[in-house]
Amino acid sequence: MDSLLVFLGLSGIKPVLTALALPPAPLLLLALLAGRMIGAHRSGLLGRWLLLATVIGLWLSCCAGVGAALERWLLRPPAPLTEARLAAERPDAQAGKTVVLILGGGREALAPEYGEAALSNRSAQRLHYGLWLARRLGAPAMFAGGTGMAQLPGPAEAEIAARVAERDYGRKLRWVESTSRNTRENAAASLSMLQGQPITEVVLVTHGWHMRRALRAFEDAARRNQVTLRFTAAPMGLAPAVDRPALNWIPTAEGFTQVRQVARELLGLLMGA
Repeated sequence: MDSLLVFLGLSGIKPVLTALALPPAPLLLLALLAGRMIGAHRSGLLGRWLLLATVIGLWLSCCAGVGAALERWLLRPPAPLTEARLAAERPDAQAGKTVVLILGGGREALAPEYGEAALSNRSAQRLHYGLWLARRLGAPAMFAGGTGMAQLPGPAEAEIAARVAERDYGRKLRWVESTSRNTRENAAASLSMLQGQPITEVVLVTHGWHMRRALRAFEDAARRNQVTLRFTAAPMGLAPAVDRPALNWIPTAEGFTQVRQVARELLGLLMGA
């Protein structure tokens, strides 16, 4: 689907199409349809059942319990790196054969509290974990992320990450990929930058819900460019909810965000993004 939109010159409308395909837009459209059916004499009963189903769907789409279950069943994020696995990876990393590659997750074109561009919460979390991981392995770190298709013009995400890494963490990023707009472009541009380097393994850092699609994009890019690399998943954000179990089934903003994110990733997997 991505390739088709690019071929038709319609890649700019992809964020709009994605937003319309994700909750709550489809459910709101169903609610409007149900209201119209209720007003019709012959389909009134069916409209009431459709409205009830829509309300239930809206409720469930805002529950953290639903989001966690869908993420576990549909996206199947890999397990986090354990200390034993880090110890096994350390010799290659210290020999200069490994890079910790951090994928961007968004940026704020202007954060008023800082008076400059800043990373989104997701990107900041990934950068924090990626730099921690690079230090534990003794490997260089790389950040990949430009300006997303849905974002307003402004500084590239990777450039912001490089500034934050050096100023706030005292660590310099070895490579900064700042031209990509999505995960597939992350992969293509990052591997192009790494060509000619003595790198044999890429430790990929992103959130667990994004890891399956990210790994597919990087493996596809390596195959297309005939690059021999080993990709190791380093997912983050896998901590279980600590709220009382009953609260997982009450609609919250956090629950809606989680369900919507899972739906977005599943749509991306199905559409080849």
